[in-house]
Amino acid sequence: MQALSSCNGIRNMKLFQSNTLFSTHLPRTNPENLPNTFSIDPSSLHSHFQPTHHTSLKQTIWSPSTGFILTPKPSVKRSTELHCGISSNDLNADTKGSFRRWVEVISEALSTAFPVWVFLGCLLGLVKPNAFEWVTPKWTVLGIALTMLGMGMTLTLDDLSDAFAMPKELLSGFLLQYSVMPISGFLVSKLLNLPSYYAAGLILVACCPGGTASNIVTYIARGNVALSVLMTAASTLAAVVMTPLLTAKLAGQYVAVDAKGLLTSTMQVIFRPLPFLVGNSFFGYIFISPKIIQVVLLPVLAGAFLNQYFHKLVKVVSPLMPPIAVGTVAVLCGNAIAQSADAILLSSQQVLLATSLLHASGFFFGYVFSRILGLDVASSRTISIEVGMQNSVLGVVLATQHFGNPLTAVPCAVSSVCHSIFGSLLAGIWRQSVPARNQN
Repeated sequence: MQALSSCNGIRNMKLFQSNTLFSTHLPRTNPENLPNTFSIDPSSLHSHFQPTHHTSLKQTIWSPSTGFILTPKPSVKRSTELHCGISSNDLNADTKGSFRRWVEVISEALSTAFPVWVFLGCLLGLVKPNAFEWVTPKWTVLGIALTMLGMGMTLTLDDLSDAFAMPKELLSGFLLQYSVMPISGFLVSKLLNLPSYYAAGLILVACCPGGTASNIVTYIARGNVALSVLMTAASTLAAVVMTPLLTAKLAGQYVAVDAKGLLTSTMQVIFRPLPFLVGNSFFGYIFISPKIIQVVLLPVLAGAFLNQYFHKLVKVVSPLMPPIAVGTVAVLCGNAIAQSADAILLSSQQVLLATSLLHASGFFFGYVFSRILGLDVASSRTISIEVGMQNSVLGVVLATQHFGNPLTAVPCAVSSVCHSIFGSLLAGIWRQSVPARNQN
């Protein structure tokens, strides 16, 4: 028997009108007086005749002489009628979904072009430094904080607590940070036979902690953002001791190094409060947290809190965060280069080669040693970026204050160009694949 047509079926194959029901009908005669007839339960006819919600089979009578007797009966119950049209709610939902998909596509395209934007920012800072005069410390901090807030929105509070429960990853990253880069800086200086002032500057920047930009690059590269934030905080706080100690030990073979002065200056840079947030009061210096906590940790915690308890809000704004992160890094890199544009332009090819080898070594060995230690892909990417990207601004400050020759700051300035371009290229490549956690 032919089946009832659906909304997507062929219209001319309908057996009955959609506004009718079918029920059995016989004259008012006692069924017991009908010979050769018997009742059939409707459920037994399920495979032969499938009623829709418009069809009612209260009783089916079969007679050898007459067969099925079905007569139309006006429909009484239509509450479950099937509608084939599209409601306005569906249209609104489709429109919103389509708009969101477009935003996500544009966001991904901008993020994938991360190396291009960083290169353009670096080039603009080198060729036209005054283009970044509007980038004051206040705007820099606000840009980083907003980016860190967006990064936090990709996490939950459980993710952050899990990162604290990763001692192997944290310890491995910390040791590689303060071993791979300082040793690489010393060996590259020896290999290229750098002048003493360039060698001291290269070793100094190699002994600096990871920079804040490394967190953003890790975010773009689909690394372990929570681990990156904790590694940056740990290496920055430890830099108060590690940077002066390692610089005095390694760079001291080339020039005289004031380790005590380096320690004092490093402490002032790292633990200095943000004036526009807390003022320059004594209360602020005593009770305010280090700058890394204000600019990095607190915004990330706030973003993770929003993601866990206000997920609908986060879902709306999250597609906008990667382009903001990309723009922030491009501006930060361009601004850092603009401040040292003259020194970079006067630097020799030897300095450019030395800093390129230094950062290439950090990215490469940071990843390889992490994998050898059995860390998962996401954590290995994170450690590679943390090791390869240094706080070049800290290097420039220390070189300017504590080394007599102004050329000592040149490798630190060139370093900002190299690690920005290398890091963005690596992030663009790694963004094409999503690493599985704990996949060795």
